Amino acid sequence: MLRGFAALPRRGGSAYLPVMSRVRRSNDWGFPRWRGYGSSREAATVRLCDRAGCTDPGECPAPKSPNNPERWYFCQRHAAEYNSGWDYFAGLSAEEAAERTSSETRDNAGYREAAHYGWATSGDGTRSRDELRALEVLGLEADADFDAVRKAWRSKAKEVHPDVRPDDEAAAKAFQALQLAYEVLRAAEERREWKG
Repeated sequence: MLRGFAALPRRGGSAYLPVMSRVRRSNDWGFPRWRGYGSSREAATVRLCDRAGCTDPGECPAPKSPNNPERWYFCQRHAAEYNSGWDYFAGLSAEEAAERTSSETRDNAGYREAAHYGWATSGDGTRSRDELRALEVLGLEADADFDAVRKAWRSKAKEVHPDVRPDDEAAAKAFQALQLAYEVLRAAEERREWKG
């Protein structure tokens, strides 16, 4: 038996009468979470690379000319080839190119300042502001361990110790600053060891 149409012989020729197709039950019940997204049965539209003769998908937009909204769509291989010969400042004088560079640097400078390495110091957020100041006094990086702290404190304290420089007020103040910095870092290390 044919689905959809059944052939019934008649006098004077054959006629095709529509027959109801068998109803199938769907397993997804209309909920998209029970099937993969994008799993429809329709063919997906794929844009091919604009390079002549290339059959790879064109997923990388590239401007046709500077300051033009029209784009070529290349595959990655042809986009890399196109970008290697691209001159961003084509048609601009040296002054215009310098102006464009400075304006884009100015506009994008906020991103660089907000980048993690630019404003974060210890990297993992475990150091307090007081600890970071104490590390600066000792001349150490933010990720220095306590052995480096102890070594730097001893070497700097020997240089400005009141017994070495008895009548030097600047050395006495520097020694007090070093002592305070060491105490802050020692207490923080003890807290860290106590917490585990």
